[in-house]
Order: sequence, then structure tokens, then C-alpha cells
Amino acid sequence: MKKNNDVLRIVDANINRYQEGIRVVEDIFRYVYDNKDISSLLKRLRHVKLPIDYQLLIDSRDATNDVLRDSTKSEQNRADIFDIITANIKRAQQSARVLEEIFKLIDISTSEIFKQNRYALYDIEKRIIKDRDESSRT
Repeated sequence: MKKNNDVLRIVDANINRYQEGIRVVEDIFRYVYDNKDISSLLKRLRHVKLPIDYQLLIDSRDATNDVLRDSTKSEQNRADIFDIITANIKRAQQSARVLEEIFKLIDISTSEIFKQNRYALYDIEKRIIKDRDESSRT
């Protein structure tokens, strides 16, 4: 399939969401919890080589005219650091799913990478919740 501007715009928006969401969680585990293990796992997931020229993604970007640019109330409210972790891990998982589907039109091997990364994010989320629950019991 030819990579049209609309498809590239979806890739650009979702690769940004994916990497930003992971980076927020990665930095919390790096700087707040001093957890090298989870931070390193997240860093590896964040670095994905795309089979698309970066300039094509930039050229397709139209953030100024994004119809959902404004934040919702739920995006503006976080009760604690765990809410930030949860929101951002979910953001990364959802973006990985979109990228998995869109790359089925462009490059199936990249689609599979995002599928594997999405499942890795599910496992990391489960581990984070389990660790939090265990630490709250002690």
C-alpha cells in the first residue's frame, strides 16, 4: 500500500503517544523509584526503528488543526503518581494497538513488533500493580 498522508499522520500521532507515554512511566521508575529493571525494559520498548522516513512523518503532521487537541477533564486530573503511571501505560498500550493495525498496511514486521511491545506493556503493567499491592500490604 502506498503511504498516504492520512496514514502517515496516524503513525506520527501514535508513535508520539506511544513514546511519550512510555517515557513518563520510565522516568518515574528511574527517578522516583530508582528501579533500573523496569526503567530499562521501558527504555527498550520506547526505541522502535520505523520503516518510514522521519521527514515524511513530520511533513504529515498537522497538530494545529487536530480536532481533539484540547484536553478533557480526565486528562487534567491525577490523584497521585500511580494515576500518572496508569494513564501513561494505558496510553502507550492503546497507541501500540493502533500502530500494530496501521502497520499491517505498510510493513507487517513492524506491525508484529508493536504487537509484541503491546503485550510486553501489559506484562509490565501487571508487574507494577502487583508490586504496588505487595508494598501497600507491608
